[in-house]
Amino acid sequence: MPNPRGPESAGVSAVLALVLAAVSFFALAVFGLGALSVATDADIIAVRGLGPLPGVAGMLGAVAAFAVMLFLALRRGHPSFVSVPAVSLVTALAHLLAVWTAVLAGTGDLIVATVVAGDLVRGGASVVLLLAAAIAGWGGVALRRTRAQHPRWPGERDEEE
Repeated sequence: MPNPRGPESAGVSAVLALVLAAVSFFALAVFGLGALSVATDADIIAVRGLGPLPGVAGMLGAVAAFAVMLFLALRRGHPSFVSVPAVSLVTALAHLLAVWTAVLAGTGDLIVATVVAGDLVRGGASVVLLLAAAIAGWGGVALRRTRAQHPRWPGERDEEE
């Protein structure tokens, strides 16, 4: 029996779902880290003299890892929500690695770089990024899986048949 609603929509393209999810991840991460900083009354990276480079490097690494991992999940025709935890975990770990590398390059001190990365985990910043990646990743997969289409009046459907 044919679908009474007409042919199914192809859904959202993988590229569009990826772009929307990546922008959402970045926005949620920036908001979450800002809220964490305000709530704890502490800087996310509280080491004097580092400047903004480790934070920028961390976010670039996180967004890049998020985009690559999510694209690998979205390129399938019917992606699974099971991929979202892996996307989230890799994103949070990439952030830590990028911050650790930037601090090490900036200071040349292995201990300072390790302490900064440890403070991100202990202070909750890694959890914020993990949650932001989970929410945005779930949204990206949901966009890809949804076979939504524009609403149409019943008369519009009759004209096409």
